[in-house]
Amino acid sequence: MYRYDPGAETRALPRGARRATLRPRMTIEKFTFGVGDRFAHQGRAQLQAFRQLEAEGVVVVPVWNKSNREHSFIGSEPSSVQAAAKAAVEALRWPHGWHVDADHIRLETVDRFIPTADFFTIDVADSIGRPAPAADVAAFLARHPELVGEPPVAGLSAPIRTTRAQVEACVAKYLLAARDAGRIHAHIAAAKGGAANFIAEVSMDETDAPQTPPELLVILCALADEGVRVQTIAPKFTGRFNKGVDYVGDLAQFEREFNDDLAVIAHAVAAYGLPASLKLSVHSGSDKFSLYPIIRRALARTGAGVHLKTAGTTWLEELVGLAEAGGAGLALAVEIYAHALEHIEELCAPYASVIDVDRSKLPLADDVRRWSGARYANALRHIPGHPEFNPSFRQLLHVSFKLAAKEGRRYLDLLVANEAIVARNVTENLHARHLRPLFVG
Repeated sequence: MYRYDPGAETRALPRGARRATLRPRMTIEKFTFGVGDRFAHQGRAQLQAFRQLEAEGVVVVPVWNKSNREHSFIGSEPSSVQAAAKAAVEALRWPHGWHVDADHIRLETVDRFIPTADFFTIDVADSIGRPAPAADVAAFLARHPELVGEPPVAGLSAPIRTTRAQVEACVAKYLLAARDAGRIHAHIAAAKGGAANFIAEVSMDETDAPQTPPELLVILCALADEGVRVQTIAPKFTGRFNKGVDYVGDLAQFEREFNDDLAVIAHAVAAYGLPASLKLSVHSGSDKFSLYPIIRRALARTGAGVHLKTAGTTWLEELVGLAEAGGAGLALAVEIYAHALEHIEELCAPYASVIDVDRSKLPLADDVRRWSGARYANALRHIPGHPEFNPSFRQLLHVSFKLAAKEGRRYLDLLVANEAIVARNVTENLHARHLRPLFVG
């Protein structure tokens, strides 16, 4: 049975490279929280939320993330994320860990992130479901007969019971994805001087069907076989994880899945020698207010860690702040909505699987032009019980950040001119509506 060998990545290096290139093993902290900052202006405001949580007795480590697609839309470079994060850490004298995540990278996009990222979200969704060769599936099953029958996973809501045919089908579905992750992981390790020098997350959430506990067990076993030093795994859960709004689905079912996944991870760490720091990652976790008590209970019960990745909602808080500022800020916020309404098809199409915009609930652009700044902010700010909150309005604007990017200096100058009110909204959103409910209660 394969076990992760901490020395394997160093033995593959040229003679003498070990001392020259390897730093102390990078281990992800117990609680980490991914924050996007599309325009690289809110690092300090974001970190202030973590400072406030620290004052309440809980340390959560920020992970600034930005995907290749987002860089392409904005016209930014990965180095800008590290620079903004470092500036925030220095300005607020943050004494704890922090990371920069190359979000949803693949082999063809990873190289531009290697110099400045220390956290890599390896996206293998495109490889899920591509059938592995029958001989490879058979060889995997020969190595891992323990997956057939009733693997002794403690703490499940119901025991795993599998037939050989079921495991075969699962391996055929996920083996190539695990190998894809292995190739990307090895590529990063070669560039970074070993797998000890970065944090690897494997993302399998952007696919059609959620992974069951038996499937997650096979996936983790396959990743171990491929030598992936995975420290967070992002499975797909049942229900809708729409961008910028609350979870839609069966809360009791999510709780079973989340707890079962924690049990599978604990078993896989012991059985396959995966890093002890391995934990669940919840993607598009921002604004999933109904899930936070469930996650908090599970963490308290098990002592497990978690990584939760926000969905770029900081940019919405920038809009909220500009609207509340009035004047030119409100004018631009109104203008962005009008343009979003005009281009709704092209803006929504790339995100069709993760938004539910009810067009009948979208206000007319002429009506929004008559709104006060407070009215605009109330429609956009995610307070579910507020009578003026409009989830469709919020989701449309969520996917419309390209329109702000097209404004260039006009948008960025307004962020600077209204820094105080924008920052207040960014900090309050992260601390009061996300970090505190998730980690304090």
